Amino acid sequence: MRSTLRTPIFRRALVAVAVGSLALGLTSCGDDDKDGKAEGGESKSPASGVQLPKLDGESLEIAAVWTGDEQKNFKQVLAEFEKRTGAKVTFVPAQDPIINFLGSKVAGGAPPDVAMLPQPGAIKQAVDKKWAKPLGKEAQAQLEKNYSKGWQDLGKVNGAQYAAYYKAANKSLVWYNTAVFENAAAKEPKTWKEFLATAQMIYDSGVPPMSIGGADGWPLTDWFENVYLSQAGPEKYDQLAKHEIKWTDPSVKQALTTLAELWGKSDFIADGNKGAVQTEFTKSVEQTFTGGDAPKAGMVYEGDFAQVNIEQTKAKIGTDAKVFPFPAVGAEAPVVSGGDAAVLLKDSKASQALVTWLASPEAATIQAKLGGYLSPNKNVELTAYPNMVQRTIAKAVIDAGDDFRFDMSDQTPQAFGGTPGKGEWKALQDFLVNPKDIAGTQATLEAEAAKAYKD
Repeated sequence: MRSTLRTPIFRRALVAVAVGSLALGLTSCGDDDKDGKAEGGESKSPASGVQLPKLDGESLEIAAVWTGDEQKNFKQVLAEFEKRTGAKVTFVPAQDPIINFLGSKVAGGAPPDVAMLPQPGAIKQAVDKKWAKPLGKEAQAQLEKNYSKGWQDLGKVNGAQYAAYYKAANKSLVWYNTAVFENAAAKEPKTWKEFLATAQMIYDSGVPPMSIGGADGWPLTDWFENVYLSQAGPEKYDQLAKHEIKWTDPSVKQALTTLAELWGKSDFIADGNKGAVQTEFTKSVEQTFTGGDAPKAGMVYEGDFAQVNIEQTKAKIGTDAKVFPFPAVGAEAPVVSGGDAAVLLKDSKASQALVTWLASPEAATIQAKLGGYLSPNKNVELTAYPNMVQRTIAKAVIDAGDDFRFDMSDQTPQAFGGTPGKGEWKALQDFLVNPKDIAGTQATLEAEAAKAYKD
């Protein structure tokens, strides 16, 4: 089946994440977490007006690739839905890529009621395969009330609303070990030139400046996207996402050349280039904040969700671990976002109610309080987030409104931008090992993209 993806076109993001001394005008959470009873036996929150039907005796399944604390915390959101409706919800662990997992479930006649899909392309594919069902008026009402148009549009296919984005990610952040920065007398850089200078200062202090989780592949696509968006600009970014320009374009060469300025210095990378391509994302974060005075690295790039991994160490976010925006390579710093959306695979009163719940501020507030989570829901109070760092990141995403770019690899066909060991993931892993091979990397990327967009 042809995988021609709908790529939303947004204006350049002008919102930068300011961390540290930024003073936020925060308001209290009010009564968002309190239950009330609406007429007709429905559970109603006075804060958002979300109404959920009584579903005693109903059973639901929801599938997602989430594991560990992320899965554990999401189950608390599901537990509150069960409490309010009387339904029973089972979390189904899915393998990545989830679209393949769902295909086997559909083929076996037992798809889950709802699935959390991480890519607009996966949503489009689920619609094309006639797996996905349109959202009802109750869910759409929550989206219209709580989300910017940009986030709503990400869940639409051919003008119809098929998905509700429950989780967002700010993927334009660099986390750093404050002790390492202090020892190196380093400051938070704002430009790529300053970033390289900071890396040199950290290296001179005796610590490799950068930890890279190359084993998973997807962090490398995020590196490329931030450099490319800032350097080439939003129009080129949208064109490359839709394969309207080729990966052999000079703009891609320029971005890879810029990445090579860092990736080409093996001593700057924890365990060197070959070690980095064998380092999983979780380890890349944790090793930056363990080891006392001799951590594996001083910095690690990735989204807000890295907080979950930092919390597995003894480092305290906001003191031992801080964050700055991905440096501006071009005129503006990039703002790249990702996310996970709830999609109906079975249309029923219960499944529609579950998606309606996930689109409400109450649901998002529960997980926001637990940490390691970011909601695109603009009516989640900032004070729901457990620390100032996360509140600041959340504020930046909400303030951006429609002014952001969604993760490029998540907009491409799954075979190119979302499959371990293949496509863009593999090509950039090879480039991490050999950053000098820019032309060869471009040729491989284009060959893989051409094949994926054609299929």
